[in-house]
Amino acid sequence: MANNLVYLVTGGSGFIGEHIVTFLHKEEYVKEVKIFDVNEGEFIKDLRGGSTTITFIKGEITDYNQVLKAFKNVHVVIHAAALVDFLDEHPLKEKEAINVGGTENVIKACLASAVPFLLYTSSIAAVGPNTNLDPMEGVTEETIYHGELLLTYGKTKAKAEKLVHLANGKQMSNGKKLTTCFIRPSGVYGEKSQILLNAYQSAKSQNNRINYIQMENTRQGYEYVGNVAWMHVLAARQMQMNPHVLGGQAYYAYDDTPVKHIKDLHQELFTEFDPDIQIGSHIPYWKIWLLISIHSLIRFVLKPFWKLKPFLTLPILKLVSVTFYYDTDKAFRHFGYKPFYSWVESKQKISQWLKLETEDLRKTKKNN
Repeated sequence: MANNLVYLVTGGSGFIGEHIVTFLHKEEYVKEVKIFDVNEGEFIKDLRGGSTTITFIKGEITDYNQVLKAFKNVHVVIHAAALVDFLDEHPLKEKEAINVGGTENVIKACLASAVPFLLYTSSIAAVGPNTNLDPMEGVTEETIYHGELLLTYGKTKAKAEKLVHLANGKQMSNGKKLTTCFIRPSGVYGEKSQILLNAYQSAKSQNNRINYIQMENTRQGYEYVGNVAWMHVLAARQMQMNPHVLGGQAYYAYDDTPVKHIKDLHQELFTEFDPDIQIGSHIPYWKIWLLISIHSLIRFVLKPFWKLKPFLTLPILKLVSVTFYYDTDKAFRHFGYKPFYSWVESKQKISQWLKLETEDLRKTKKNN
């Protein structure tokens, strides 16, 4: 594999993108990492000054000319930019413009600029669960799972995934062929996860108890964000050496995080830092359904005057009650992936982050 490579990470200031950039910054074969995003992440200033150049390019993934300009002299693209919207806060057209149209722009720019390698960050939502709520137990990349996708976000990711798959082997402007593949993360947790922080704060407000709505037998797969990022870095590297193996392939993200009920995962993560956290009570499905319905009605009435954020939606209520996880080692077989962080290390990093976050919150309240 060549050295002095230039990588471009779309969405490089995002949750997964930040960790990808941080890993790439440490790789000796990478000369420069370009970050294409609408916002410049605070972490970027901490990476500047090393042997690897970090360049931030402010731009919209929906603007092809901006995308094309950013792709100049790039060797590898990791396309992680997306509008992640599980609660349907944004119109479907906006999600399609960013997730599908943005991916079209990335592919076009790769072909026009002769960028030979494209790795796409997809999602398990591009595969399922479906509207029938059929479980996805121990699936692999070869498992055929039918039915209409439950989430509109998943539908946009499925369309984008198809575009990336079809682009594999397409001829670029220099006559050579483009190599593409994609990675499907599932329940990604880690530092700066607002969902995780909200869950911890909710437990504290409920007398240190984690109340839950999922059925007891529900199990779902989760991965630490650092391991998801590491899988991207390895896949992007191996694409260059073995394009005939990785080209056109899908890979589920996985690590050593146990497949658990979410309440049990949260308790194990939180008690690493706060031993007082305990499992609370099960909240009946009908009660949450009623609250969502009332909240939706209030949102509709207030819509002309105030955009009220949904706390949950009926599709998400259904989703959290479906078992879905995978059992695969395809990433190891194809490009030697092993988790960078163990389950123990992942818990420790979450503990350190929660400690800092809670200290900052206490200081803010004290100053106010």
